[in-house]
Amino acid sequence: MSAESPRISRLEPYLNRTEPAPTLLKMLVGVQLAGIREDAGLSQDQAARAVGFSPAKLSRIEAGKGRRPPTESDIRALLKQYGAEEYEATVLLQLLQRAGEPGWWQRYDKRLMPEWFDRLVGFQEAATAIRTFELQYVPGLLQTEDYTRAVVERGLPSAPGREVQRRVELRMRRRELLHRPDAPQLWAIVDESVLLRVLGSREVMREQLEHLVEMAQRPHVTVQIVPLDVTNASAPAMPVTYLRFGGVDLPDIVYLEHIKSAAFLEDRDETEEYRLVLDRLGDEALNPRESLERLRETMERYSPKP
Repeated sequence: MSAESPRISRLEPYLNRTEPAPTLLKMLVGVQLAGIREDAGLSQDQAARAVGFSPAKLSRIEAGKGRRPPTESDIRALLKQYGAEEYEATVLLQLLQRAGEPGWWQRYDKRLMPEWFDRLVGFQEAATAIRTFELQYVPGLLQTEDYTRAVVERGLPSAPGREVQRRVELRMRRRELLHRPDAPQLWAIVDESVLLRVLGSREVMREQLEHLVEMAQRPHVTVQIVPLDVTNASAPAMPVTYLRFGGVDLPDIVYLEHIKSAAFLEDRDETEEYRLVLDRLGDEALNPRESLERLRETMERYSPKP
């Protein structure tokens, strides 16, 4: 491969990110390693055996999984086996070094940040577009502080006050993503029942809907409401988050949250199914202008009565 490989040169801007992005960088290292391996004509099993790895270990490296990035010695061994040129090796090793810098969310207690949640926050920090569907709560990135506290207290009724506060702080810190100069495009589809389910108090709900109205008018945020009177809507039976990354050969990722765990889908056929579901749901929902009006109407229901 030429030393001026466009595939590798496209990675150089990621070396200069202001904010650490360990999840993104681990994925980038893995994807590029897989590409170099394929250029060398080696299968994953062949490459793993050649350097003394298990196939599972190499698969994890190429998928960018795990809390920690792979070691430099492991990556050097792979690059040597693949006959990578100096330019390729230098850029990938620099990316690997930056992948070891912790993101802000990784400074929280691991009880608050299980591995699946660590991955989600890392993916959101790195995404250029986030699509989400919610049928129980306002999407996390659009929640107010008091609404978030009500959600946490509902989900963890026996948690001590200090833990609740830490969880609220963590979620509020996540929200800053939408206020960055390079904020991702957010498209949120919300079931209307979410607007009618009182969490905290009527005052909390009014403040939350005011915040949704404000955010829905920002150029990088789209909010659509699925009204209650829509029959046979294409809505899935669980929340869905669809993440897309910009121009660096990374797959789209679908995040499905369960009660105490989560699933991440990366297979193109699976993620495409969810993309089509969200497209259909967007067609069935109120359009953004109508959704904004529905938000305002519902907000008035929570106004103090004279």
